Amino acid sequence: MKNVIILGSGMAGLSAAIYAGREGLDPVVVSGFEPGGQITLTTEVENYPGFPEGILGPELAANMRKQAERFGATFMDGAITALSKEGDHYSVMVGVEHIQTKAVIIATGASARMLGLPAEQKYIGRGVHTCATCDGFFYKGKEIAVIGGGDSACEEATFLSKFASKVTIIHRRDALRASKIMQEKVKANPKIGFLWNTGIEDIKGDGKKASHLVIKDLVSGKVSELKIDGMFLAIGHVPNTGFLKGIVDLDEKGYIKTDRHLHTNLPGVFAAGDVQDFRYRQAATAAGTGVMAALEVRRYLEEQG
Repeated sequence: MKNVIILGSGMAGLSAAIYAGREGLDPVVVSGFEPGGQITLTTEVENYPGFPEGILGPELAANMRKQAERFGATFMDGAITALSKEGDHYSVMVGVEHIQTKAVIIATGASARMLGLPAEQKYIGRGVHTCATCDGFFYKGKEIAVIGGGDSACEEATFLSKFASKVTIIHRRDALRASKIMQEKVKANPKIGFLWNTGIEDIKGDGKKASHLVIKDLVSGKVSELKIDGMFLAIGHVPNTGFLKGIVDLDEKGYIKTDRHLHTNLPGVFAAGDVQDFRYRQAATAAGTGVMAALEVRRYLEEQG
């Protein structure tokens, strides 16, 4: 019987592991599909407190894992597939293995949202991508499209402009939704252009690699094709909560409902990071909620005797 299992190893999960470890709870961390979380897909992190010159995302995650291990946390590879309540404790399934625990911190994060086109899956990794940091290097001197209009789309476009000859941001509206500073940054970048009021109807290619986007002018209704070497999706995220439906209370978008102290509707089950935060989605805020969740676990276990 474990004291606490932490589901996810992003900023929230790792911060929770550090604090739970220092509390002597011997936490077990299930790494998930993306060990280290979304921060590992970022090159330089400039806004995480304590690093005036910035730090690489993978390096930050690796340092936090070492710190958690120093305080007694252990890590399991694999992803959570089920959570169930059994009397006064919980059973967590990782692959085919069942683990018993007194408390759970859910920090499974959120995954990139897709357009829902059949061709997306056909060309994923072959001209269709969700991570500029991972795949942008392969598009040196190429023409790229970024789909979206928020901060994520602007960040992706800015990063890709370091490699590409041209980056086109395609947005369904006539103005960006990004913060003012991000809008100013992309509009001042000579490599970045825009297609406003434009939707993506289809993705075409030779069966091996995507080469064209079928786009629609949402004002005139005109359909045309845009030649591209690659496209990157930046249209938001979907919380990784599919395994929790019917178990933990979720909102209409699938995010976990919590109170101000990160308690879910189940006693001893807490949620931290992007899996419950649809507003801020920052590394620092995710880390903060991980700390809060770990301290709440300690309080909960003390109350349980």
